Amino acid sequence: MATILYVDDEPSVGLILEDSLSRSGHTPVGARSVPEALLVLERGGIDLIISDYRMPGISGLEFIQMLAREGYDIPLIMLTGHASIEHAVLSIKAGAIDYITKPVRPQQLELAVEQALEFVRLRRENETLRREVMQFRNERQIIGDSPAIRRILQTVSMAAPTRATVLLQGESGTGKELFARAIHDQSERRDKPFIKLNCAALPEGLIESALFGHEKGAFTGAIKRVEGAFERANRGTLLLDEVSEMRLDLQAKLLRVLQEQEFERVGGTSPIKVDVRIVATTNRDLASEADRGAFRQDLYYRLSTIPVLIPPLRDRPEDIAVLALRFAMRTAAELGKKIDGLSPDALESMQHYPWPGNIRELQHVIERAVILTPDPMIHAHCLEGTRFGLAHSLGSPSIRPRAITTPGGIPAVAGSAAPAAGSPVPAAGSAAGTAASGNIALASLNVAEAERVLIQHALAAADNNRTKAAELLGISVRTLRNKLNGPGKDTDTDDE
Repeated sequence: MATILYVDDEPSVGLILEDSLSRSGHTPVGARSVPEALLVLERGGIDLIISDYRMPGISGLEFIQMLAREGYDIPLIMLTGHASIEHAVLSIKAGAIDYITKPVRPQQLELAVEQALEFVRLRRENETLRREVMQFRNERQIIGDSPAIRRILQTVSMAAPTRATVLLQGESGTGKELFARAIHDQSERRDKPFIKLNCAALPEGLIESALFGHEKGAFTGAIKRVEGAFERANRGTLLLDEVSEMRLDLQAKLLRVLQEQEFERVGGTSPIKVDVRIVATTNRDLASEADRGAFRQDLYYRLSTIPVLIPPLRDRPEDIAVLALRFAMRTAAELGKKIDGLSPDALESMQHYPWPGNIRELQHVIERAVILTPDPMIHAHCLEGTRFGLAHSLGSPSIRPRAITTPGGIPAVAGSAAPAAGSPVPAAGSAAGTAASGNIALASLNVAEAERVLIQHALAAADNNRTKAAELLGISVRTLRNKLNGPGKDTDTDDE
């Protein structure tokens, strides 16, 4: 039910309006003139206005114009006499949502009010949906103005309108899926499905069914026919995330689908035609994988029609500030907190950190800082308690994974690419060379070994005081004690 302001200088009409509106369950508020109505509007809470066209002083038409000038976005129904239909037309042109002829009939009034309120509801719902869509698009917006990002965005804009497959390569956390979305959103398929299939997350026995679907009874547990990713992505875009993890036998079937644009469901016998645009991502050097036989070369060439190399965050430090501010503002808005920005010392610290987790790590660090800081400004000390804070408290070990290389002689789009071929991220436990800064040197990227070295340096810096060492490490004393004692040992020893 709504609060409705009626404006009419005739008391008899006002009584009819008030009685009819009250019977319909609404709350009527009366005014004899436009100035009196404006005073009511200043108090707020009015959902709908019903105004007479002819009133002494200021007419209903002038009232509509005043509402527009004052910025009141409240729908208005105009009351007109039998011989004043032309006034009703003028009122509608001026912005009235409807009109009612006198004498006022309760049924006519009730219907006009109901339609006007429904119109208001739909308009507000559309505005809400529009804001949500814009917010969703803003969240998917690619942030960055570095030369590398500008070149990639230019390539995306040229590749998007075509049917060409795009291969996005880059370390984990660089935003490959965001660029895949941008390709879809800028294509003619933007209103069609965008289906994502993570080839690394699916159990090995289900990948074929996830790709192509299956018929009822095709295997144990197949109780009904299921459409696969290709079928659901028909006329749209299919993102094959971490395509390098796909089995070799399935790679052959995928190549056939890309060439013929048709497939058969698991257990099926009839070919199914589809029109699907493929975008693939990987955090490996797919050319090297193909050279050593871990990935089909013919499929690699098919996928890499347009290869795009997404640079790691450490190679685009000029984008760190704008990304950090975006994450801070978004998190603050979600939490209802006031954040004015990031201090120069925080920005300087972030720009000197190698960000092995790339944009995803930056986002988590900023989110934690916004949640825990009591101040409107994020300072460097607010970033402690994470791998970032740990690295800086101990002198920035600067663990730097190798950059992904340009695939097999085919130029890729990127800000910078390492000249030597290799995997973008060394495997855990492999000899990755020495990464050193200050007094800390890591012989490998093995997590357990790195943790042991950092704990030793923290204890040395704290003169073997475990409480102070735990503070430097950003962990609790109990956690540090457990790590030092190891499993199966006494964990109740005094740590002071």
